[in-house]
Amino acid sequence: MREKFDILASTCVPLPLENIDTDQIIPARFLKATTREGFGANLFRDWRYDKQGRKIDSFVLNNPAYGGRVLVAGRNFGCGSSREHAAWAIAGYGFRAVVSSSIADIHRQNELNNFVLPVVVGEDFLAGLFRSIYADPKAGVVIDLPAQTITDRLTGRSEHFDISPYKKMCLMEGLDDIGLLLRDKAVIERYETQSPCPWNAR
Repeated sequence: MREKFDILASTCVPLPLENIDTDQIIPARFLKATTREGFGANLFRDWRYDKQGRKIDSFVLNNPAYGGRVLVAGRNFGCGSSREHAAWAIAGYGFRAVVSSSIADIHRQNELNNFVLPVVVGEDFLAGLFRSIYADPKAGVVIDLPAQTITDRLTGRSEHFDISPYKKMCLMEGLDDIGLLLRDKAVIERYETQSPCPWNAR
C-alpha cells in the first residue's frame, strides 16, 4: 500500500528547461542499484552538485525559496532512455506530481507506476504557472485527482488533465498492479477452487 493520492495542495519547484532527459534526471553511473532506495539523493545530481560534491547554489533544488511536492518543468520532460530509475529518483526525492506541457510517454508511465502523477497542461497554462511561482513561491497549486484539474492558487486559473481510469484508480487507492491483484486474492482463490484447470484433472 502506497500513500493515496486524492487532492494535493502544494508549493512548486520550477524547472523551466525543455527536453530534460532521463540521464539528466538520474545520471547513468547511478543505475547499478536494483532497488528504489537512495535514488532521490541523486536526482539531477550533475546540476545540483559540482565535481567536488559541493552544492551549486544557482540550481533550483538548492534554493530555499522553492520547495514542495510538485515539480514544474518545461516541455518534453523525461525524454531519452526508458530507464525507470528516473521515476524512482523523482519519487524518492519526495515529489508527488510533475507538471509539464508534454511528458515522454514511457517516462509518464514510469511515473504513474511509482505513484507520481504526471500532469500535462497547455503551454499557456504552464507559462502562467511559472510566472505565478516566481511571483509568489508560497502560492503553489491544487491538484484534484478525482476531478482531474490543476489550479494555480495565485491566479485561480484551472485546467483539466487526462489520466487513464485504471491508473487514476491505482493512485487514489494507493495500490500498484500487484497490490490491486492481491486485493482480490480471496475471489481468485475461490474461483480456482471451484473451477480447477482441466489439465490438472485426473
